Amino acid sequence: MVEPFLAHRVDDRVVNDLSAAAVRRSVAVVSGLGATSAYTWLKLPVVDDMELVMSGTTLPALLLGGDPSGDPEQTYAQWKQALELPGVRGLVVGRALLYPPDGDVAAAVDAAVSLIRAGDPA
Repeated sequence: MVEPFLAHRVDDRVVNDLSAAAVRRSVAVVSGLGATSAYTWLKLPVVDDMELVMSGTTLPALLLGGDPSGDPEQTYAQWKQALELPGVRGLVVGRALLYPPDGDVAAAVDAAVSLIRAGDPA
């Protein structure tokens, strides 16, 4: 798995650029690395315009959950929309489920599982 990011220095700190254009560019760069892309999966942050991001690669991708901030329902809606894109195969989430704003870990996990099952053709 490869987790590509474009980053810049801001006030002596390294900050990831999470714009759709930057994530797409990082995906295009990593897609061309190595002698083969066989067995290479991407771990990508969910950003606005994931359709643009995923149009830059044919590699399969798993979605990162991101930091547990903001409205969880909005986060789940973004995950759902991204999971519907060709090439997006699932979620790799941690903090977003372990530390939900309301503290209900079981409900957060159930919500994520329902998104995966909603896209499962079986």
